[in-house]
Amino acid sequence: MSLLDTRVPAVLLRTDRNPFHHGTLGAVRSLGRAGVEVHVVADAVGSPVRRSRYVSRMHPPPPPDASPDDILAVLRRVADRIARPAVLVPMDDACAIATARMRDALAPSYLLPAMPGALAERVADKAELAAVCATADVPHPVTLVPDGPAAVDDAVRRLGLPLVAKWSRPWLLPTGSGLRSTALVHTAQQARELYLRTEEAGSALLLQAYLPPGPDRDWFFHGYADRSGAVRAGGPGRKQLAWPRGAGLTAVGCWTPNAQVQTSAERLVGELGYRGVFDLDFRRCGTTGRYHLLDFNPRPGAQFRLFSDSAGLDVVRALHLDLTGRPLPDGIPTAGRAFVVENYAPFAALRPAPGGRELAWYARDDRVPGWAMWALWCRHVSRRLRERLGATTPAPAQLPTPRAASSALTDDEKASS
Repeated sequence: MSLLDTRVPAVLLRTDRNPFHHGTLGAVRSLGRAGVEVHVVADAVGSPVRRSRYVSRMHPPPPPDASPDDILAVLRRVADRIARPAVLVPMDDACAIATARMRDALAPSYLLPAMPGALAERVADKAELAAVCATADVPHPVTLVPDGPAAVDDAVRRLGLPLVAKWSRPWLLPTGSGLRSTALVHTAQQARELYLRTEEAGSALLLQAYLPPGPDRDWFFHGYADRSGAVRAGGPGRKQLAWPRGAGLTAVGCWTPNAQVQTSAERLVGELGYRGVFDLDFRRCGTTGRYHLLDFNPRPGAQFRLFSDSAGLDVVRALHLDLTGRPLPDGIPTAGRAFVVENYAPFAALRPAPGGRELAWYARDDRVPGWAMWALWCRHVSRRLRERLGATTPAPAQLPTPRAASSALTDDEKASS
């Protein structure tokens, strides 16, 4: 018999069009294996997720730059199809923020944690996070918000180079702009050029002290704050390999006890009165040894399935159990368990895993998404290689006429001829 109330379906919501979002597949499998009917509101074109045996139905998503009203309209159409209350699981920041603000409008069709509507947006906002950390006495890298080109230069002098540039509200970045939510800046000119794109980005530019990566310095904490505020499920994990290297998502992670990280996470969530699933990123300072909070994501992290304990509880199952009024079992943490994203760390997926391991894509009981991922990944890599070769291959040059040849010479070449 399932621990979860299988009469209550789940709706996974994502506007991000990334077809390699393995966290969505993890949520589909976690709930589907427990017997829950799983609906996915996300882009299905080319996505391996739609091939999972545990997906009950795919629904067309809102556009990537959807307004809250657009998201509300889509969710109401999905609710009409399902025709009974469902647990709503936002899988990206934009959706988590929108649904938290629209909690009253979504009821009673959807079940969501009881949390102040603006809190999800506050913790996801990189500028607000510094103030949040100061209130809860959680270390955070020195962060400056320049209000003009001169302030950019001053921030560079104060912070030193390299430094980290972040957009305060990365979910507002326009599709196709080429802007990244976070970038490592090596020169003052790079920082100034980013600042000049503030209006296009839709939110303020932050300049932040750079904490260099290193062995055992990158950590994360996933958890679920239940209706009483207690942190359940999840735990601390160590990032063993990132993609891209030195930054980016967790390609290989390990469930590793860490009292400092756990204490910081629980204190922060308690101070805020946060409710629901959360994903925190920490980096340990090589000089002081303190763990600095880098990001607070108000939704499941992509590697949340790492934290599946002896009772089979993870943060997504905890959400479903809590919102349907069922008790959460007390499982034993499976420290040493590993999580590997095969397309980013293929060799790590083949190594022995004495503490147990979960793969992001392959599963014995749900093999087709893994096969579909590799087919899609090979096409993706081939396309990127062609783009790079095209960018580095010079266009065929036409032989100039004698007069044109003279004018084509540089000043130095003319002087030597």
